[in-house]
Amino acid sequence: MTPAKQSGNNKMSTHLGKDLLYLSQSDVAAVGLTMPEIIAALESMFREKGEGRVEMPPKIGIHTMPDAFIHAMPASIPAQRAAGMKWVGGFPENSKRGLPYITGLMILNDPETGVPLALMDCTWITAQRTGAATAVAAKFLARPESSTVGILGCGVQGRSNLEALKVVFPLKKVYAHDTHPERAAGYAQELSAELGIEIAPVSNPKQAVVSSDIVVTAGPILRKPHATIQRGWLREGSFASLVDFDSYWHPSALHEVDKFCTDDVPQLHHYRDIGYFQDIPPIHADLGELVTGRKPGRQKAEERTIACNLGLALDDLATAPLIYQRALEKGIGTWLPL
Repeated sequence: MTPAKQSGNNKMSTHLGKDLLYLSQSDVAAVGLTMPEIIAALESMFREKGEGRVEMPPKIGIHTMPDAFIHAMPASIPAQRAAGMKWVGGFPENSKRGLPYITGLMILNDPETGVPLALMDCTWITAQRTGAATAVAAKFLARPESSTVGILGCGVQGRSNLEALKVVFPLKKVYAHDTHPERAAGYAQELSAELGIEIAPVSNPKQAVVSSDIVVTAGPILRKPHATIQRGWLREGSFASLVDFDSYWHPSALHEVDKFCTDDVPQLHHYRDIGYFQDIPPIHADLGELVTGRKPGRQKAEERTIACNLGLALDDLATAPLIYQRALEKGIGTWLPL
């Protein structure tokens, strides 16, 4: 095994077909890709998706435990020279074992030859691109002056979603709720210092929803929603991002929104066929349609809007090539023989 040392283009041509670059979780984080860069990459990708210039079959998976999954997620984005697959698992009970909820690997292929270029940890990528997808959706569905955010679920996604929203909106106050109050308290302390925003931990989930212009629900994904959020909690003019599918939401709360959007309609239908999303409103648009203007986003200040982003392979494939190129430039990673 040899560390990556040569310059970018020379390194790729030297190793193509002979070696692949392995990037650990710390390597992926160390390349220094920023949230604004990821948001821009995802918005460009959704434009390509809206124009029909990407390929992404619905994710397939296996389920070894209740509410757990391991998914295979392939995709191709020709305009971004991106092709590959994420193999990712989500296990809600992992926190009891001292393990992250989401783990997995990303395989990046050369789009011209199919040769594997890189194998990288996907934990950091999954967190950052999910937050970035919320920011892209919010750009079209939230009021631009939105300044208050309710975060329900103060784990990895609660962090990355707030980081991404801070890039796009003039945020002033955050209400943080978690079923484990100590997590909300730690979240408030850490991120208020990191992002320079006032963050108040709240014990009542209703307070986090009714007080906010933007609401993010980021708990575990459950086949049977616990339906904590009730009708009337999401106030007029607010936007909600359902990172945990509909797990947090009572059907009556979902049905009072004016626009219910998603990142990919076929995948949502697939999930509905296997038992999720049994009582949701009609789908207004996917993000590709919003970004390209084929369907309108927010049209009135008083509209309630929702984006239920399922997490797409396209998100990962828009991000992974940027990490790969930055790793080549910085000499980060380890070359492994094919």
